Amino acid sequence: MSCGAHCAGLCTDDGLAAVLATDRALLHWRAVRALGDSGLAEQAVQESLLRAWRSCAFFDDNKGSVRTWLMAILRNVIIDMARARAARPGDTGWDEVETLSDIRYAHPDFTDGLIDGLLVAELLARLPESQREAVVEVILRDRAYQEVADEIGVPVGTVKTRVHYALRSLRKLPQSA
Repeated sequence: MSCGAHCAGLCTDDGLAAVLATDRALLHWRAVRALGDSGLAEQAVQESLLRAWRSCAFFDDNKGSVRTWLMAILRNVIIDMARARAARPGDTGWDEVETLSDIRYAHPDFTDGLIDGLLVAELLARLPESQREAVVEVILRDRAYQEVADEIGVPVGTVKTRVHYALRSLRKLPQSA
């Protein structure tokens, strides 16, 4: 049962479980990076999922993937949280007010991007070529499974399977290389 023609699938138990399994860690990671606090990040993720659930029927797959949509919602939640905390200086130290109020204008530090890139490259290097190609195209470049399948000349199910097994293997890897 879905809530509309362009439903994001979050209105069903299976759809919500699928999003939680595939995107929750990414959402949490992005929130921690932006907010600098795991507890606040968890609140941001929960609020993002709640907003997505409420507006599930309004999702438009012509504008992007569910993951992209969720990341946009998360960005808005983080901005809202930063504004709310900055507006209540009694709840927040003055040093935090400046940091949080400028979150909209924050640019990732060059070293953060470099370290992230090196980590991703190292993890991807551990995958078989076919899985690495599928992950790079579908996850990192946020391309549709069908588009990638057409480009590399395999069935869409093969691309989905490659991504699934690649992500499963990456989850099993130890945290430090």
